[in-house]
Amino acid sequence: MYSKMPLSAEDIRSLHKYDIRILLALERLMKKYRWVPQDILKQSTELSLSELKYRLGHLMELDMVKSSSVPYKGYQIVFAGYDALSLHSLTKRGSVQALGSLLGIGKEAHVYEALGMGLLALKFHRVGQRSFQSVRKNRGYMPEYKHFPWIFASAYSAKQEYDALKILYENGVSVPVPVDINRNVVVMSLIQGVNLNQCTLGNPEETLDMILDNVAKAYHLGFIHGDLSEFNVMVDEDCVWIIDWPQWIEPGHPNADNILMRDLRNIITYFERKYGIVYLPEDAVSRVVG
Repeated sequence: MYSKMPLSAEDIRSLHKYDIRILLALERLMKKYRWVPQDILKQSTELSLSELKYRLGHLMELDMVKSSSVPYKGYQIVFAGYDALSLHSLTKRGSVQALGSLLGIGKEAHVYEALGMGLLALKFHRVGQRSFQSVRKNRGYMPEYKHFPWIFASAYSAKQEYDALKILYENGVSVPVPVDINRNVVVMSLIQGVNLNQCTLGNPEETLDMILDNVAKAYHLGFIHGDLSEFNVMVDEDCVWIIDWPQWIEPGHPNADNILMRDLRNIITYFERKYGIVYLPEDAVSRVVG
């Protein structure tokens, strides 16, 4: 899985217009070709062969593009190149001004601190190659394209999360504030708290109540988290936030009951194990479904 620090916003602005043109062409053509043929890329970018080869060499040095000679000479955009397009768009429209340090790495995302209109978090969705087929099979938002490169699955994952955050935040569920989205990158407010698994609570009963109340609000808005645990709840002294929503499902999903039960069991098991609070899963479900 991709782990390299994305380029800074300043580096993205410094990319030559021909670099951006090539990346955009590769992005577009990869929906048709697994490896974009060099002659097709030349035709699409309207660059001379020598200019194209020079720019492709530069992009490959930056790990934004990779090439193959089998069965023909062709090219693919990879995550760093996809990030470059995302950040280029986000900085161009002013949503992001600068990138900061790495905040965390999850199963399918990297999160970085950023600066825009205040402190932000940039979530780079990372649906990895190994998990791509599983994601396509199990998540309803994946389109069925014959040539659908697995990096583009990350853009659909990001949209899934951004759409959920907008509705949840606007209706009073305690989630990060969605600010912007481009391709595989979601821009959101930076939560000033810590993960539930990384702290010791002074009033764990009250925190558990707040978590269940937010799960219930989300449920009645049509959202079941789908991957809820102590690792994607953030807390401070007064608030909780539920984060990481790309795997949400609707209450009408065929497996909704089982997934909701799993989400709630994860949370109440954590509170029982760490704080000795006993909460029956059936009671938690009843409270949420109400």
